[in-house]
Amino acid sequence: MMRNTPGLAGVDITVSILDSLVIGAGQAGLSSSFHLTRLGLSHVVLDSDAEPGGAWRHRWDALTMRDVHGVAELPGDTPPPRDGQRANIAVPAYFAAYERAHRLPVVRPVRVDRVEDDDGILRVRAGEREWRTRTLVNATGTWTHPFIPHYPCMETFVGEQLHTVDYPGPQHFIGKRVLVVGGGASAVQFLGALAPLTDTLWATRREPVWRDDDFTPEAGAAAVALVEQRVAQGLPPQSVVSVTGLMLRPQEREAERLGAYAARLPMFQSIEPDGVRWADGSFERVDVILWATGFRPAISHLAPLHLRSAAGGIQLDRHGRGTTAVRDPRIQLVGYGPSASTIGANRAGRSAATGVQRALAAAPVRTV
Repeated sequence: MMRNTPGLAGVDITVSILDSLVIGAGQAGLSSSFHLTRLGLSHVVLDSDAEPGGAWRHRWDALTMRDVHGVAELPGDTPPPRDGQRANIAVPAYFAAYERAHRLPVVRPVRVDRVEDDDGILRVRAGEREWRTRTLVNATGTWTHPFIPHYPCMETFVGEQLHTVDYPGPQHFIGKRVLVVGGGASAVQFLGALAPLTDTLWATRREPVWRDDDFTPEAGAAAVALVEQRVAQGLPPQSVVSVTGLMLRPQEREAERLGAYAARLPMFQSIEPDGVRWADGSFERVDVILWATGFRPAISHLAPLHLRSAAGGIQLDRHGRGTTAVRDPRIQLVGYGPSASTIGANRAGRSAATGVQRALAAAPVRTV
């Protein structure tokens, strides 16, 4: 029998097998739930956090709504204003109000361990709890799976090594020499905040690509299309941000004036107790290595379904523009590949709900 919280909107607790189940209550997960509800499909949303907000709850205090790329509005609603509010307060409050207003069936905290196939029915396991469903929408995103590349002797470093997920705010770094590693938007933002306060270095694997034109909706769509090409081939996705190019905002101009971006270094070869060394033998002493090296999709719980292609990624339908896993059309992935940013997450919710509807129409109904 389905275990569930009684009284949730959109859920018939007398039904032992759900039409669908959403894992994750971030932007893409809430959008999916909204559209599933509109289609009248029984489902629950399992969220690992104790409160609403998804990954936004864990952003650093110094990040404001003015600093973020923008939060695409959830369906039927408008996002919070781009002002000086802390993003880790404003966005969770927005998500919480949205869940209440639309009576979305979110159950938390639930951390999913595994999703298994049981003779055509999906079993979603979370510790001793279990849900059974005919389809699944995975909306776990990337925030819980930070990526740090391995370098020789990195464990000998006596200073601090922090990833984006650990960033405590700029005041923590005053008086410390900080090496920011990574070529994405987070690295640019960190340098913008730190260079006016302390000594910084910047290392990237590739030469940064800067853009000086406005980031229009057309430019965003073009960036999403590049990521779609990869997932259509079953390749591991790249982030949308990685193909948009880098832009400096007004709050980063002081760091630019100080030369923080002009003095970009190639990647070092090894890490030593008090710094990093390059292949030519040159050495830089640093107190902190701040890894702005991105994230990987948090999809290990889907491993029993064997969705990965020989190329290492999960191939999606419709030449990468859809959300349906080619190897198993019961599975929708949102917050993966082209929808792993605010640019594509909202659109993906509608696509996922439509994919669920197609999968249900193609399979016989089972109630026990």
